[in-house]
Parts: sequence; C-alpha cells; structure tokens
Amino acid sequence: MSAHPAPFSVGLDRLDEFDTIIDVRSPAEFAEDHIPGAINCPVLDNEERIRVGTLYKQVSPFEARKVGAALVSRNIARHIETHFLSKPKGWKPLIYCWRGGQRSGSMTVVLGQIGWQARRLDGGYKAFRQRVLDELEALPEALRFNILCGPTGSAKTALLDALAAEGAQVLDLEGLACHRGSVLGGAPDGVQPGQKAFETRLWAALRGFDPARPVWAESESRRVGRLHVPGGLFERLRDGDCTLVQAPLAARVEHLLERYTDLIADPAAFNAKLERLVGQHGHERVQGWQAMVAAGAWRQLAEELVSQHYDPAYRRGGEGLYRRLGDARALPLATLDAASLAVAARALAAPVG
Repeated sequence: MSAHPAPFSVGLDRLDEFDTIIDVRSPAEFAEDHIPGAINCPVLDNEERIRVGTLYKQVSPFEARKVGAALVSRNIARHIETHFLSKPKGWKPLIYCWRGGQRSGSMTVVLGQIGWQARRLDGGYKAFRQRVLDELEALPEALRFNILCGPTGSAKTALLDALAAEGAQVLDLEGLACHRGSVLGGAPDGVQPGQKAFETRLWAALRGFDPARPVWAESESRRVGRLHVPGGLFERLRDGDCTLVQAPLAARVEHLLERYTDLIADPAAFNAKLERLVGQHGHERVQGWQAMVAAGAWRQLAEELVSQHYDPAYRRGGEGLYRRLGDARALPLATLDAASLAVAARALAAPVG
C-alpha cells in the first residue's frame, strides 16, 4: 500500500489552501502563462522536453519514458536540494503541469514520500486556463464599472492610482498590459505579457473585487498595445458610468512631460515611435516633430502632438465606444499635479448618500 497521503489530486477550488504552487512545466510554458503566484521548478527544461517529445513521436513512447524518467529524476533531486530542503514537515505544496499527468505526478509522489502534504492539481494548467476563460465571461457581469474619460494627457491613469490610494477598487488595464495605451505609449522596457498571461492577470484582478462596490477603470479601446481586452469584459466596460476629466492644454502638456520622461531620455527611441505616425500625418510633419526631438523642444513637441494628433483622434470618436459618455459627469481640474488628483480621487471615492 502506498505511503503517500490521500487524496493524491485536488481541484481548482482548493488553490488557496496551499503554501506553495509549483509549476513543473518547462520555462517556455511557464513564461507564456502560469497560475498567479506559482514558482517554476521544471522537471524537463525546454530542450529536454523537445528531446523527449521527439523520441515519443519518432521512436516509441517506451523509449521516451525511459529517457524522460532519468531526466525528471535528476531535475526533481536538484529542486529538492536547491528549493525545498528548508521546508518544514507541515509544508503543503500544490504541483501542476499541462494536464495533471506524469510530470506533476512524478514530483507529487516524491515530495509526498518525503512526508510533505503534496498534492497534484487535477487537470493541470489546461483546467486552470479553461477556468480563466469561463470566469472572464462571468465575473464582469456581477460588477459595476465607473469609467474615467478624457483626451490624452488628462491624467486618467494617475487619477486611477490616486483612487486606489483612497481604497477604491481599480482595474488598471494599462498597468496589467504593461502599455500606456497610445502609439507612443509602450512600456519603458518595451515588453508586454502574452495574451494568455494578460487574461490571467485580468482574471486575478476581477475575482478580487467586491461586487457591492464600484470598480474604476479608464476608457481604452479594445486593444491595449498588441493585447486585446476579452469581449465580455469590454462590453461591461462600455456600459459603465462615465466621468469626463476636463483639464486645460497647459496642464495636460505638463502632465505628459512628466509621464514620458523615459522617451525624453532616449531621443532615438522617441523618433522611432514618431515614424509610425507618417501614415497619418505625412513625412514633412513627422520630420518637423523629429527635429523638435533633436533640438530638445519637448514642450512645443508635446503641444503639437496633443493638438494635431491626439485631440483630433479623440474628436473623431476615440471614446465613442462608451455608451454613457453623453451622460458623463464633468470633473474639471485646473491642474493635474499629485495634490489636485488626490483631492479629486477623495471626492470620487466618497460614498454616495
């Protein structure tokens, strides 16, 4: 009779019961997406997984299992020595792979035989991914969204941060997507998560919200950089109550200069981004903007980008997707400094009644 504690596998509803969630898939699989909070302790690395898979297809499953078992055993031993030796007897790890099969089963058996309360996730990442997709459709239906609207430079993202500081519930789409929402708005490191990882981040945020309280978000298009907001969530956002931030051009320019310091610090990268606007504005105008970059005429450049690029786009219907924009409550702000935004956030977050 096996000495391993029963039950061997548990379902997704018990994710929160474990001290550590261990993803034993390859680093490439883990990088694409993983359960929030999981650590990656692969039992087969990227090259080993390809090697075993090739043997399975080209030689035989039996030969693949022999080679795979040797590799898995060595890797599990290494993880025990480098990650787990300090864990107490009462440690409870949850282990998963792609489908809850041999990779996670192998580590679960070994850790269980040591005496830890190890369990394998039934269905593995595949089951988790399906749960994410299902709940991304269901969770938004129970939530009420308040949408911050306004043209580029209106400090909507900074106002979201101020709302979060006041204890409001905030869905920061740009933060989750690692993108600032415009053609010039890539994250400073230029790296966005993959679509699956973005959806997992959204799922994790949505499941943490209290349906009895509103959730604040800012107006975005369906796409945030190269990622897209799932359909069910986006439709709920489109139905949200709108607050229209109104600020003078000078305040918006000042805010943009503060927000895009990474572009100002790298003129070559800024000019490369401006090159993408040639199709809309022509070579002559874009070259004029690039000359301002070379001259360090940042305020003049920001004013022209706002007045000649962003505001016309906004007037053409940049927020027309939001069904209640016509009934938006106005939020006039003379300045967009941190103190002013904190005062505005405090008023917005205050309970009604």
